[in-house]
Amino acid sequence: MALIVEDTLVFEKLEVEGYEKVLKIVEEKSGLKAIICLHDTVLGPALGGTRIHPYATFDEALTDVKRLAKGMTYKSAVAETGFGGGKSVIIADPKRQKTPELRRTFGTAVDRLAGEYM
Repeated sequence: MALIVEDTLVFEKLEVEGYEKVLKIVEEKSGLKAIICLHDTVLGPALGGTRIHPYATFDEALTDVKRLAKGMTYKSAVAETGFGGGKSVIIADPKRQKTPELRRTFGTAVDRLAGEYM
């Protein structure tokens, strides 16, 4: 488990068997708590969307993002997109916490992956 702090973004690499890269991302000011999960990038950078959901626990969010990322790997392969599979989740109530600041901060976190995840 490695911690990388960039500005106010904190990236924690989680070792998850069967997944290439799983990052827990936290940024206090915006309230960002997120997970980016790259399942497989053999066919290209990971393609996948973001779910914003008020998960009851971190483990619940991790289980969901792993399932979604693996599904994106297979969807991308079947559709011959030239991309691998990944997904991300933001642990937040979309009705109350989906602020422009939260979304910008998450976008900055995705940018820091330098094209590994789209």
